[in-house]
Amino acid sequence: MSNELQNIKNRFGIIGNFPVLNRALEKAIQVAPTDISVLVIGESGVGKEFIPKIIHSESKRKHQPYIVVNCGAIPEGTIDSELFGHEKGAFTGATATRKGYFEVADGGTIFLDEVGELPLQTQVRLLRVLESGEFMKVGSSQVQKTDVRIVAATNVNMMKAIQDGRFREDLYYRLNTVQIDMPPLRERKGDIHLLFRKFAIDFAEKYRMPELELEPSAVHYIENYTFPGNIRQLRNLVEQMTVVERNRQISVGKLSEYIPMDAHLPMVVNSSNSQKQNDFNSEREIMYKILFDMRNDINDLKSLTSELIKNKNTGDLSIQEKNLINRIYTSDNQQAVNSNSLLYFENNNSVQTPTIISNPDESYEDIEDIEIEENKPESLSLQNNEKDLIIKALEKHKGRRNRAADELGISQRTLYRKIKQYNLED
Repeated sequence: MSNELQNIKNRFGIIGNFPVLNRALEKAIQVAPTDISVLVIGESGVGKEFIPKIIHSESKRKHQPYIVVNCGAIPEGTIDSELFGHEKGAFTGATATRKGYFEVADGGTIFLDEVGELPLQTQVRLLRVLESGEFMKVGSSQVQKTDVRIVAATNVNMMKAIQDGRFREDLYYRLNTVQIDMPPLRERKGDIHLLFRKFAIDFAEKYRMPELELEPSAVHYIENYTFPGNIRQLRNLVEQMTVVERNRQISVGKLSEYIPMDAHLPMVVNSSNSQKQNDFNSEREIMYKILFDMRNDINDLKSLTSELIKNKNTGDLSIQEKNLINRIYTSDNQQAVNSNSLLYFENNNSVQTPTIISNPDESYEDIEDIEIEENKPESLSLQNNEKDLIIKALEKHKGRRNRAADELGISQRTLYRKIKQYNLED
């Protein structure tokens, strides 16, 4: 490792010797003397903010302003004013002329964090600054010039954002003159314990407490954790444990209370893990039940449609047809019906009876849906009709449920459920 790279790490408190990390820092040092734009790519919490600091400190602009702008934290309606300034009276609340960041940072460096969150209108303005160094304040027609070095960073998949129309492709290539990739912490396993020790010393000094130490098994545990929040998550973990834990020797058991390994690592579910297995089985059984119910409904609809087509020229319905109608259309919310022969319910003061409307030309194409109007006082008529049919069938067969079920065209299990539903038990 070069002395220059080690000096940079010491100055900015960067811990780690991972090759990809070293390469990112070396690229930052190499591009610093130039004025080309740099795009830093990496997940949230990996330390992308160190790159623009290094670039600015090693550039000829190091004595000029350095401004950090979090693009995702500024509301869309005010971000243009924040970046480029505004004239007095440009919008409600603009009581005075205000300079924007690009005007204030003239000659220096601007770090645009979360640049992938910029609105499209602001992206157009930023592109003009990158191409010509020109911008206009909000509410002004006067063009101003600025000499600013732009370093941007994002954790967004930029190519996907371009495909989705959320980011301009021309702006992406202007920002991405040089790309620097910051590796996630899970790829820097050898650096995790070093960072833990660094944070433990810092927080022990800050809170005037003995520093934390990891047992050997805890070191192995923490190095194999995925750390979705990266370095930021590790830093917060160490600070929390420094304040909360009385025992300064941290074991695997204690560490697992803060970062459960199974929350982010794949695991084999076996019979011993009964709770999760039961939850999975319950969900699967529910889905199977829904699918079976849907299949039964579809079969009933097919049977009903077939019977109605056969009897389209008559007004009489068989017991099986009536039973099928009751089984299909006894839901609380009656839906529109569309079939080869149109079925609707004729409302009267007593019972809703199904009526068949046959096609005059006996053609079954281009039939429009007929909406069934709900009439809540009469909505129970089908259920009453079903109850009467069941009572008559049971009386006819002297309580023999198997024969009654056959006549009604339903299974014995369904008949038993209906008997329970209507309290028809002896």
